[in-house]
Amino acid sequence: MPIRIVIADDHAIVRQGLRVFLSVDPELEVIGEAVNGKQAVELAHRLQPDVVLMDLVMPVLGGVDAITAIRRELPDVEVIALTSVLEDNSVSDAVRAGAIGYLLKDTAADELTKAIKAAAAGQVQLSPKAAQRLMRDMRAPENPDSLTQRETEILKLIGRGLSNKEIALELQIGEKTVRTHVSNVLGKLNVVSRTQAALHAVRIGLVDLPDSS
Repeated sequence: MPIRIVIADDHAIVRQGLRVFLSVDPELEVIGEAVNGKQAVELAHRLQPDVVLMDLVMPVLGGVDAITAIRRELPDVEVIALTSVLEDNSVSDAVRAGAIGYLLKDTAADELTKAIKAAAAGQVQLSPKAAQRLMRDMRAPENPDSLTQRETEILKLIGRGLSNKEIALELQIGEKTVRTHVSNVLGKLNVVSRTQAALHAVRIGLVDLPDSS
């Protein structure tokens, strides 16, 4: 089954360009387009996509608020934030809202498809510059609870960008057990997204920050 995608952007030319890029890959299928954040949330409920590509600056309901609603109401739907500039502070807000990652709008087509497939698999992938930007912008979790040894292992693998399935294979445990551990890790760290957890893993030295060179 192809990965089912909803594109949310208020510019028709951007939606058209994304649709053209994505139509080349048989593993991807655009099933809907939204012109504002409110419509994006409604389409996510109705169509149950695997991934939503979410512009951050939109009318009616902004992208960050739309991400918050989708992740709260539809936790199985992953969201990638779209932005025109890396310095946009709303990128950090989007990650806090639950976005699994983000793309700049000048991203090459092959990198776009790679990021969508990674998101659909539950993988956190941040470009080196993006990771460094987010590390500067995002505060450490407040009063995190102590993690068990197994939860620390899980956090390290999240930080390395592994999906639940890959973590299960790495640790030779069931995928359902991994999902439980991941949920516990996010709860103890007081964060809502794997991306925030991955950044925390970098901050405390479990994994290295990607080289920006």
